Amino acid sequence: MNKEYIFFNDQFVEAENAMISVKTNSLHYGTAIFEGIRAYWNEEKKDLFLLFGKEHYTRLVRNARSMFMNIEYTPEELVDITLELLRKNNIKEDVYIRPLVYFSDLALTPKLIEYKATITIYTYRFGKYLDTSKGIRVQTSSWVRNDDNSIPSRWKVAGGYVNSALAKTEAILSGFDEAVMLNSAGYVSEGSGENIFIVRSGKIITPEYSDHILEGITRNAVKQLADDLQIVFEERKIARSELYAADEAFMTGTAAEVTPVIEIDHRKVGNGEIGNTTKLIQEKYFNAVRGNDNRYSNWLKSTYN
Repeated sequence: MNKEYIFFNDQFVEAENAMISVKTNSLHYGTAIFEGIRAYWNEEKKDLFLLFGKEHYTRLVRNARSMFMNIEYTPEELVDITLELLRKNNIKEDVYIRPLVYFSDLALTPKLIEYKATITIYTYRFGKYLDTSKGIRVQTSSWVRNDDNSIPSRWKVAGGYVNSALAKTEAILSGFDEAVMLNSAGYVSEGSGENIFIVRSGKIITPEYSDHILEGITRNAVKQLADDLQIVFEERKIARSELYAADEAFMTGTAAEVTPVIEIDHRKVGNGEIGNTTKLIQEKYFNAVRGNDNRYSNWLKSTYN
């Protein structure tokens, strides 16, 4: 069995040596910043394509800085480190990459200053997060999305995902696959870990940033695909009841990719099947991320070629 390597304390170490203390500050207070990045294997080209590496690391560095975490790497350097990690682990399949910035100090005060920020990066055989082939059933959550003035929704901060975990768990225990969260004003915000879109009269509609959503990288990719396909893309407030009037719905995220939604709160979306616009966006997205559409080659970084 091949050894597994993790980037830890500024070097590549074997996985069993990448350990932190139970006294680590961010473990107690949820003050870590993280990203989720995918890389896709193309069997025909015998290459692994890192998807939106620079975009993810740009967001990571920006979010870390907002949390008073200073890391000594640029986004470009972190992309290079990640590609080297993929090569060292000899990964030749689809894989998920988790960078994590945390305060490594062995201290118990909940604050963001006078601590040392450390970055680690590891790979994870993740598979499909949600069923992208058949679509999913979702439930409007009783848990309200974090307000940006409480825990900023633009930051992928670990502690904020307690909010997501509560909503996701509630949905699963109720027999659904995923949750849709409303914001404090009662408008649609996002899923537990995904941006949400509806399709009405041929338009793709999604909540705006002020509705306390993550500034999703896959969300931006869908916007680009819609523009290229000459599909109207609209960012605006969406009322809960409008979800029930949608012709189609889908969710996006690095983990979720492009996942069709076929039922919301026991109501079929459209005819209860994956809609044509969703299918088209899905097809274009999956072609692009595997390096099969040269128009989107700037989304990707080759690992082996």
